[in-house]
Amino acid sequence: MKIVLTNDDGFDAPGLGALAAVAQAFSDPVILAPETAQSGVGHQVTTHAPITVRRRAANRYSVGGTPADCVRLALKMIAPDTDWVIAGINPGANLGSDIYQSGTVAAAREAAILGYRAMAVSQYIARDCRIDWGITGRCAGEIVGMLLDRRLPNGCYWNVNLPHPLDRNARISHRFCDPDANPHRYTYTREGDLYSYSGTIHERPRDPHCDVAVCFGGKASISRLSL
Repeated sequence: MKIVLTNDDGFDAPGLGALAAVAQAFSDPVILAPETAQSGVGHQVTTHAPITVRRRAANRYSVGGTPADCVRLALKMIAPDTDWVIAGINPGANLGSDIYQSGTVAAAREAAILGYRAMAVSQYIARDCRIDWGITGRCAGEIVGMLLDRRLPNGCYWNVNLPHPLDRNARISHRFCDPDANPHRYTYTREGDLYSYSGTIHERPRDPHCDVAVCFGGKASISRLSL
């Protein structure tokens, strides 16, 4: 099995390192990740300028572009015989409407557009807590391994969000669910001509049957998204 890895936090991000360790159990992954952080760029692609690709090591490339650019270059030029594209592990949830602004999810979506199987993996961060990447990697490995063996229809891709905090020794539980359609609660504060966003993920509205409530309630949410 050949796996391509990418993210939206940059080539040196710890979440990508944790994901690479997960992927090593199934494949010697090919990594194409943005040279710098690209969080929140959504599905932006580069079409009117050259994209710099630097080989950092065998099967490891940093890309002067977006997550979707990384996937396009991987599947068109560097590893077209790939079986799976996995994006992440994102430090922060990509739940509900987040999927439209997330570069992590966009990477998986771009792979699905090109006819490949893909998933995005994110780690929710509970209030006043930090990520232990060792625990996150172990839990992500359980979910990733399960999904690699699961049927995925053409034009679909997985969006996984891990709960937080995670138990070092317990097996992670999960639930398949739809994305939550509720919008965030947010506002803007104004100082002269400047408007600053104000909002917090922890109080966002939620449907009890959808991904926000599932993840915030302590289970990994797994949503099958379609184009």
